[in-house]
Amino acid sequence: MIRYTLLIFTICITAGQIQAQQQSRKGGKPNVIIINMDDMGYGDTDPYGATGYTTPNFDRLANEGMRFTHFHAAQGVCSPSRAALLTGCYPSRISMGGGAIMPWNNRALNPAEETIASLLKKNGYATCMLGKWHLGNKAPFFPIHYGFDYFYGLPYSNDMWPVDYKGRPVTDTSDMRHRFPPLPVLEGDKQVGTIRTLEDQSALTTVLTQKAVQFIEKAKNKPFFLYLAHPMPHAPIAVSAKFKGKTEAGLFGDVISEIDWSVGQVMEVLERTGLAKNTLLIVTSDNGPWLCFGNNAGSSGGLREGKGTAWDGGTRVPCFIRWPGKVAAGSICNQLLTNMDILPTVMAATGSVLPEKKIDGLNFLPLLTGKSPVTPREVFYVYFDVNNLKLIRYKNWELVLPHKSRTYQVPHGKDGDRGPTPVVDVPMALYDLVHDPGTVYDVQDQYPEIKEKMLQYAEEARADLGDNITHRKGRNVRPAAVVPH
Repeated sequence: MIRYTLLIFTICITAGQIQAQQQSRKGGKPNVIIINMDDMGYGDTDPYGATGYTTPNFDRLANEGMRFTHFHAAQGVCSPSRAALLTGCYPSRISMGGGAIMPWNNRALNPAEETIASLLKKNGYATCMLGKWHLGNKAPFFPIHYGFDYFYGLPYSNDMWPVDYKGRPVTDTSDMRHRFPPLPVLEGDKQVGTIRTLEDQSALTTVLTQKAVQFIEKAKNKPFFLYLAHPMPHAPIAVSAKFKGKTEAGLFGDVISEIDWSVGQVMEVLERTGLAKNTLLIVTSDNGPWLCFGNNAGSSGGLREGKGTAWDGGTRVPCFIRWPGKVAAGSICNQLLTNMDILPTVMAATGSVLPEKKIDGLNFLPLLTGKSPVTPREVFYVYFDVNNLKLIRYKNWELVLPHKSRTYQVPHGKDGDRGPTPVVDVPMALYDLVHDPGTVYDVQDQYPEIKEKMLQYAEEARADLGDNITHRKGRNVRPAAVVPH
């Protein structure tokens, strides 16, 4: 009887310890998930005005969390934007401007830069990246060398292969794409597959989603960080059979519907594992839509221009943040923020240390959790090309500096054909975004004091980060890594 009683007592203690561990886990360090789309425009989901298809899971995100209406990617193109997200720095500060990294380029994110993943890993987090990297083209410049325990995905964009945007092999030797190798699939540092056709690409969203769900289920008993970087809806777009032909908006609508399903799968596994309330979920895009692809591209939601420009259509992106019990459900933030601000905010939310080197991101956790009504960010410098300062955002004012820019204000392509993107001269202009969100009416003559204040900010940016347009070298710029060939 005594032995039996002791056995029962031991079982109860063990069960109590397990329950206590589970309760502690659910209320301890929050998990962090960042879902980053590729080229998804400001107007590509229901909460931002999409038409022709529905996005019930994005609707749910908006209803259960906070939706941001003035959230910007640091630059309107993938490699610089992704570098900014992971490091909290202007791409110019870490020498990661210069557009998308090509397979033959020798530039990569410097491993000396600390990332969200490396910082969270120091704090005991399991870390995983799935999807598109685009910050280095060969080992040791892949994610597992930047704080990620595991990586599965693509080294760069899904159009960097010897295939055109309709899925046909490129035979014209004068076409840049003819130089591209077949699109590799990586696991860690090793190639584990090759994508050769659009049909192969059609599996990407589902495969990455399945792996995301598996990671969450496996890592549920310790804090984790998941960075899910979907290659879609970057052209060429492709969709799995289960979503093909399901919307009135053609292939692009089908692709967004599958991405919406993916977001829903992540939320569902968080509910199923009891982790939803202790998970900070951030969903955004790396830049605006590639408008030259017409019906195979997204919408800027009425903002000017799109990807590859410094205009709002290139940098202002959708963003949702859900953290039940911490972030007010159904709330909207209409204040200025950027993807650089995610790193310090995540560090504050998880009790993790900030990078030792200077960053540009600002902690908006008090704004996110309702403890402060004011954004910490008043100014945003918009660079493009290698290091051209083209635009300054100050509160609700936008000062456009003289520069050259591509434009989409010409006929677009259709069904996979790419339309032209001519380069035009852009004059100086000042816009009041409260009354003119489409940046149509230049008001610099009416508000000379605002213009002068913003020109002072431009000088500060040039002194700090440099500016190739005015031939200025920044004082506080750090080098990128050089990839040996």
